[in-house]
Amino acid sequence: QVQVVESGGGLVQPGGSLRLSCAASGSIFSIYAMGWYRQAPGKQRELVATITSGGSTNYQDSVKGRFTISRDNAKNTVYLQMNSLKPEDTAVYYCNAEDYSGTLHYWGKGTLVTVSS
Repeated sequence: QVQVVESGGGLVQPGGSLRLSCAASGSIFSIYAMGWYRQAPGKQRELVATITSGGSTNYQDSVKGRFTISRDNAKNTVYLQMNSLKPEDTAVYYCNAEDYSGTLHYWGKGTLVTVSS
């Protein structure tokens, strides 16, 4: 079992920045990739960014150049640095951990990001 806990959400003005953190615990040796997903009101959950154990990253097109995903293996923590935030980035952001088989996914409870003036 893996547990993931997000932190760092909040209210920010358009053009501002936030950094989300996701701390993993439990059977962390089984984690292949971690990522961030988001769900805006009335919309489906969508992938934002992922990072594998080897450091390979993947981003949704709308956040490329603005968001950066990184990981600190010593702290078992993944970060999402979000710059140049837009109102359309408003959503609940969820952390996800995927095991090597690709069949097990562990989700956090989410953290709300609101971009508004």
